[in-house]
Amino acid sequence: MKHSTTHGASIAALVTAMALALGSVTVQAASTEHPGTGDAEMRYKGAPVPIKPGEVQDVVSPKAPPVSEDEFAHAKQIYFERCAGCHGVLRKGATGKPLTPDITQERGTEYLKAFIAYGSPAGMPNWGTSGALTEAEVDLMARFLQHEPPTPPEYGLEDMKATWKVIVPPDKRPKKQENNLNLKNIFSVTLRDSGQIALIDGDSKKIVDVIDTGYAVHISRMSASGRYLFVIGRDAQINLIDLWMKKPANVAVIKVGLEARSVETSKYKGYEDKYAIAGTYWPPQFVIMDGDTLEPKKIVSTRGMTVDTQEYHPEPRVAAIVASHEHPEFIVNVKETGKILLVNYKDIDNLKMTEIGAARFLHDGGWDVTKRYFITAANQSNKIAVVDSKDGELEALVDVGKIPHPGRGANFVDVKYGPVWATSDLGDEQIAVIGTDPEKHKANAWKVVRTLKGQGGGSLFIKTHPKSTNLYVDTALNPDEKISQSVAVFDIKDLDKGFEVLPIAEWADLGEGPKRVVQPEFNQPGDEVWFSVWNGKEQTSAIVVVDDKTRKLKAVIKDKRLVTPTGKFNVYNTMHDVY
Repeated sequence: MKHSTTHGASIAALVTAMALALGSVTVQAASTEHPGTGDAEMRYKGAPVPIKPGEVQDVVSPKAPPVSEDEFAHAKQIYFERCAGCHGVLRKGATGKPLTPDITQERGTEYLKAFIAYGSPAGMPNWGTSGALTEAEVDLMARFLQHEPPTPPEYGLEDMKATWKVIVPPDKRPKKQENNLNLKNIFSVTLRDSGQIALIDGDSKKIVDVIDTGYAVHISRMSASGRYLFVIGRDAQINLIDLWMKKPANVAVIKVGLEARSVETSKYKGYEDKYAIAGTYWPPQFVIMDGDTLEPKKIVSTRGMTVDTQEYHPEPRVAAIVASHEHPEFIVNVKETGKILLVNYKDIDNLKMTEIGAARFLHDGGWDVTKRYFITAANQSNKIAVVDSKDGELEALVDVGKIPHPGRGANFVDVKYGPVWATSDLGDEQIAVIGTDPEKHKANAWKVVRTLKGQGGGSLFIKTHPKSTNLYVDTALNPDEKISQSVAVFDIKDLDKGFEVLPIAEWADLGEGPKRVVQPEFNQPGDEVWFSVWNGKEQTSAIVVVDDKTRKLKAVIKDKRLVTPTGKFNVYNTMHDVY
């Protein structure tokens, strides 16, 4: 933390007192400008929400300090860009502490100004001393936070249907594939800042097309048949793309809320392509849709009680969703309440749900190799939850490192411990390897059988492939450029010897820019691994292709249309949950 020469000791004491008053957590890695909170964690928490300030309803509190109409509008913009991702849109607390008027008015303006300016060891960034907010903006936010939080509108069936558009009706679509693409080896690549995805041919390494989507695409998912690509943006827009068309294109679109992260399609035998589901951050709910048109059919709220203290939470966001292979069910992570829902879609008019209490702050995850056990991170709880999708119950809660962030994780066979699943961490350099075979390796099942040490914190994705003997770990949010611009690769046959560093960004040869290397993704044959070199919006980005066997550079895909590429989703691997 940076202190002025006149404030040093007094501010340090005040920040410590604020941390105790608002609640603190134990933190392991320290930022150079913000002791107690790692730079990687701060970057992760700082993502803006796509809710438009003009959409919310303002409520001015008479007991709070005065804020003009123009100031209120400016403060809303700052809050949604800087604060809502951590403290929640309604300021009830998410990964950050609650900031409701009953708390903030008691603290007072001067106290809040110091807290906002200097941050705290509990994880609050130092917005003032870092230069992110001016002195006037710090003062404004201290006053704004003492007013009732602006409330975004709800978003129901009528709202969804107003945005729903079937561009090409199902009966007008091709009866068979009309292009010559090897669809199994097509990649859907997120172009985060352009509101598009790029379809790239994994065989030729050429861009098939760039297709318009929503804001800041989060993930792509495949229908069970491999025909339809579902893309969801952070603005909660879903685009349905038909890969069978002569030129793959959007055939339906809908906006299911104001902010979202997850979409999935039905995969159980007899229900292939029948339904799609999307979960939203705001409003906190999920919606089941027709799989070939996106027509909304059933909306379910996720508001309710937390799994630990059993207190009401008004904003439990929907994180990862996966499709069960054991039953006609979707498995839905409800982030803030820590509940995992098994949603049976056999009869959506008489919807049946099984509620499993896990741990708070559920995030992403994937299947074990048998596709029976759903393994998912409760990130701020530093735990991995394991759900038996066949028996419909919580199998285990496993303690891991700080802020596990597995993506979908990595399955492989450990030479000593048998079948395992691994996750890297956002908050530290650890990689937890967890046993997943309760039948033949019962003593190792649902335990951390070994902990690997990677390059550092800031990892977002870990990946391998059934045909690979390599385990790749990115560190895209690490503050050290050498680490964020490279990846660590372990030999699965000899994990004890440590990792080799691959200089992915150097191989891309892009020139200036942050050049963060993110998300290893294998091609369908499993002999290549692709990395995004994520540069600034106005700078050149690239996809780097590595030969998995030799770990050598194989190709660099550069194109002016590749604007801020991040996630890459191979059609076959995504469709069959291969990771």
